[in-house]
Amino acid sequence: MSVDPTSGAFEGIRVVELAQWVFVPVAGALLADWGADVVRVERLEGDPYRGLATQGIGTDRGGVNLSMALANRGKRSVALDLQHPKGLDVLHELLASADVLLTSLRPGALERLGLSADAVRERHPHLIYARGNGFGIRGPDADEPGYDASAFWARGGVGHILTPPERDYPISQRGAMGDRNGAMALAFGIAAALLKRTRTGTGSVVDVSLLATAMWMLSSDLLAALNGGDVMRNSGRTAVMSPLTATYRTKDDRHIQLMFLQGDRYWKEFCRTIGRPDLAEDERFVDIPRRRANGAACVAELDAVFATKTLAEWKDVLASMDAPWSPIQSIEEVIEDPQVIANSYIGEVEMDDGTSYRLPSVPVQFDGQPPPLRRAPEHGEHTEAVLVELGYDWDRITELAEAGVIP
Repeated sequence: MSVDPTSGAFEGIRVVELAQWVFVPVAGALLADWGADVVRVERLEGDPYRGLATQGIGTDRGGVNLSMALANRGKRSVALDLQHPKGLDVLHELLASADVLLTSLRPGALERLGLSADAVRERHPHLIYARGNGFGIRGPDADEPGYDASAFWARGGVGHILTPPERDYPISQRGAMGDRNGAMALAFGIAAALLKRTRTGTGSVVDVSLLATAMWMLSSDLLAALNGGDVMRNSGRTAVMSPLTATYRTKDDRHIQLMFLQGDRYWKEFCRTIGRPDLAEDERFVDIPRRRANGAACVAELDAVFATKTLAEWKDVLASMDAPWSPIQSIEEVIEDPQVIANSYIGEVEMDDGTSYRLPSVPVQFDGQPPPLRRAPEHGEHTEAVLVELGYDWDRITELAEAGVIP
């Protein structure tokens, strides 16, 4: 059966997005990827993320702002002054036609606008009210600002656990790492709430914080801390504990990651494959307990072996094993990886002028297909079109423009 690539799981669902920067907008982009009509309500001056210059992929790129494009692909943009009563009226008309309100505004700001969860659900009981924030909706810091580097990386413990103890300063986070992981959780919560609504007929409140996202990602370490185990910070190689789940350097200073969790299952074949069958018979290394007890010696043997061949040569050697291992790849290598290409993990966005650019695709695929990627909207690009959909005539639209409610 052929699948229509333009259809999506959220076809017919309207999302009103009242958010900025990355975390919550990326959740909206994921829903838009799968067919939702995501109407992005921006301030008259626009999302400040539009002006961010970073890594040559933002306003410093000299072309399409790829950072903005990744977070807002497939949406429509309405520019609206919500401080003006008529602007709030427009928003409520949008919400009456919507299935989801998706917001990153802090509780205090929402309260001042009359858009708290209780107020919105009383007026629009069908609506799913989804909010992403830094630190959760309760507690002393519920109204504090939180970006992923502060709420996820710093306060959530990720930076601490990944920084080797000998460093003077924590390692830096990669751009928007917590934001994009939190966005996946928020999109999942919205999908679950939509399913629940089909059974109950009423909307729900969905909450995801960057702090909770960090804790979920560090679940193994939290389990250890909660139950008296050892929480080990990243100290480079953990080879002595498990020589077969370690990283080894090749002759050309590249690295290979072994991940033989079932060490005894693979040990003999591995020793034969690398040309050292004698290691399989060495009494110090014959099983998991003895390899662990003699970890330093086992690692030393394997270090010497891996140093004899280049990465390309080891790829050929290890290819014969049906076992989990991988080369440590650079980002430049990842985007050219045959598996990335074969699975369409990078999509292409076609622009109206015939040019195009590439973006990472959403990791979820339906029926073996990634979603088609569409461009991000310009600031306020769809303001008039959306108002016309809501029933506004051109006289009313002109009145809003003259009152400064819309651009």
